[in-house]
Amino acid sequence: MNDDLLKILVLLGVVFFIVGLGMNVLKQNMNKREGLANQTDSGTNGEAGNAANFVATIKAQTVLLQDSLLISKYRTDYETIILNLDDYLNNTMLNTILTIDYTKPDIAIAKLNSFNQAKQALNSLMKYVDTSK
Repeated sequence: MNDDLLKILVLLGVVFFIVGLGMNVLKQNMNKREGLANQTDSGTNGEAGNAANFVATIKAQTVLLQDSLLISKYRTDYETIILNLDDYLNNTMLNTILTIDYTKPDIAIAKLNSFNQAKQALNSLMKYVDTSK
């Protein structure tokens, strides 16, 4: 049991590390700009004038992330992580309800709301993993 939990936590840590690394690369590339150094953000083409370049940059970063995550290869591992995290959130939500401080119920309600949003994010992520090639 503890070995399985350790494996899940390590795999979850690796996934978050890879996603964080990808986000860092995306952030760094978004700050780089080709062309004139004195070009302003409000160039003569307007905001939509650079839309094609922006789309190409987003697509390139998406491909980099897809290549690093290898969803088709590790789909079952990712699904297991998501399901286990969903179970963890369910138990944490139950624990939050059972240990509510009746003098400050708004804190517990805010926690429940955050956990519920996390569960919705996990559901969206599971749909994405299931439909990825």
